[in-house]
Formats: sequence, C-alpha cells, structure tokens
Amino acid sequence: MIPYMLCFVLFLVGLYGVLTRKNILKIIIGLCVMEYSLYLFLAMTGYIEGGAAPIIDPANRAGSVVDPLPQAIVLTAIVIGLATTALLLAIAIRLYKKYKTFDIDKINTLKG
Repeated sequence: MIPYMLCFVLFLVGLYGVLTRKNILKIIIGLCVMEYSLYLFLAMTGYIEGGAAPIIDPANRAGSVVDPLPQAIVLTAIVIGLATTALLLAIAIRLYKKYKTFDIDKINTLKG
C-alpha cells in the first residue's frame, strides 16, 4: 500500500509544480513528473510478489504469474508521453523565440 501512496505523492508534487509555477519549462517538468508517477502506478498494478513470467510451458506450471498487460500499456504510454513532451518543448522554444521569455505573465502582457 505504501508504494501506491508514494505514487500519489509524486503525482501531487508534479501537480503542485504545474499549478504554482509561471515558467513554461517548469510547468513541462511538472507534467513529466505527473506522467512518471502514473507509469509507476500502472507498472505496480501488474506486479505479484513471487509471480513468474507468463510463459506457457506444460513442463513448468507456475502458481501465480505476473500480468504483462499493464507493462505493455506503460511502454505505450511512455512513447506517447515522449511525443507530447517533445511537442510541448517545441512550442516553448517557439514562444521563447517570439517573446524572449518563458514567463507566462510576461507573454500574456505582450502583444504581437
């Protein structure tokens, strides 16, 4: 139960970073921390203490096996998260080239 709570705390740390920071790069880092906490949570849901790999072998019958589906979902989510982070960083770079700042308040006050 404690690892699940730590994932929740890590998610709250990322959420705090997103809600309280004015720098675009710090907001992106907060979003990445939130993503990684969800990856950890999903990977832990498929883990079984003492579980074996889910390989079908008639000679070796394991009592409990680890569910591979959450791990596959996490791998897919990592790829999607990487693409999203790259897109956010590209937008941040374009904003910096145009306004010469990463501060959201300054960008909102500038016109053009």
